[in-house]
Amino acid sequence: MCRTQPRFKMEKYKFSAEYEMKASPKMLFSYFNTPVGLAQWFADDVSVDGGKVFNFKWDNRPHYARITAQRLNRYVRFEFLNDDGQETDNPNYIEFKLDQNEMTQSSFVKVTDYSETENADDLQELWENLIASLRETVGG
Repeated sequence: MCRTQPRFKMEKYKFSAEYEMKASPKMLFSYFNTPVGLAQWFADDVSVDGGKVFNFKWDNRPHYARITAQRLNRYVRFEFLNDDGQETDNPNYIEFKLDQNEMTQSSFVKVTDYSETENADDLQELWENLIASLRETVGG
């Protein structure tokens, strides 16, 4: 017997924040667009299959995403797929934009996280912790 549970659509929330880093965009970029770099700070594990689908694992649960936009050393956007690995009409996504202040030589990472969330404060705390982990990893 197959029992289905009703799916309630949660409201999507767009979180955006900018963080200063003491590293160049060129050095930082591989931490945003490669499985090895992302696994060092962003997820418990990250892999890519032959179809260029990234598998982000958090708490042993897979979350699949594709890079839908990318500009070398400047920008990457991941759009998450549904549980069946298919694209959706209004996907959750994460964007990382890198910019550099030429005068101070500091880089800025702008994170945009568009997802279903129950608590915006929790999401802000999550990103602050993730960026702290990235800073620790890159020394910046």
